[in-house]
Amino acid sequence: MRLSGAAFLLLAACGAPQAAPAAPVEGASLPGVDTHEFTPRERHELDEYVRDLPAPCKDVAVPVGQCLQERRACSSCLPAAQFLAKAVREGLSHEQIRDLYKQRFDPASSRSIPLAGSPSRGPDDAPVVIVEFADFECPFCQRMAPELDRIWEAHKEKVRFVYKFMPLSMHPHGESSARAAAAAQLQGKFWDLHHQLFANGEHLDPGEVDGYAHAVGLDVARLHTDMQSPAVDERLAADRKLADELGVKGTPTIYIDGREYDVKLDLGEWIAQEIAARSK
Repeated sequence: MRLSGAAFLLLAACGAPQAAPAAPVEGASLPGVDTHEFTPRERHELDEYVRDLPAPCKDVAVPVGQCLQERRACSSCLPAAQFLAKAVREGLSHEQIRDLYKQRFDPASSRSIPLAGSPSRGPDDAPVVIVEFADFECPFCQRMAPELDRIWEAHKEKVRFVYKFMPLSMHPHGESSARAAAAAQLQGKFWDLHHQLFANGEHLDPGEVDGYAHAVGLDVARLHTDMQSPAVDERLAADRKLADELGVKGTPTIYIDGREYDVKLDLGEWIAQEIAARSK
């Protein structure tokens, strides 16, 4: 998109008592975001945001609009301005826009999430890291799984996807399926079983899980032993502790480079923008 900021100047006629004010005119262009279909009200609202909200980069101490106009070396300013334009166009409230902007772009909103030992796919040095806290029996996680798979397949050279176990007590097979997946990791087949468990999330009785394990080539007898092993106990306990420290409330909870994803945002767009910003 191409963005043009919207500053409005009300022109009053001098010495002409019957003259009406001229129509508002568009202000300076903000390259990269298209606002040609915006109403005057939307232009004015967008102009306020790009004037008031800070640029996302820590070393750029100017508003996001100024960052773009001056073409400063902040690769996140364009995505930030595009986000604001889209949010205004979609009619989000003032409070929603400011809260989402802070969550999405404020450097202070990023949390440090340890990754060591967790199931992971993609390069260890990938520019973008997605972390998901999930429960195999959670229907929302089951619906999210294909979308995350699609995004990762499209960007697997640039994205590292990390899974964190968060079985919920309300799901009778959440704990056992998490233990099975953690045990599968010890045989190098976490993702194989992960796909099977999410694809069959309504059928997670132990015998059914054994069938999925056998189908992906796991040693089922070893799987049963490892499910009760100290290594699996420690993996699940570490993820529960981390979830508590981060304040994770439910599943799925997703972090992109340490920032919590909100369902009001487009997940694929966010990740694509992060990749583009880090490729410059």
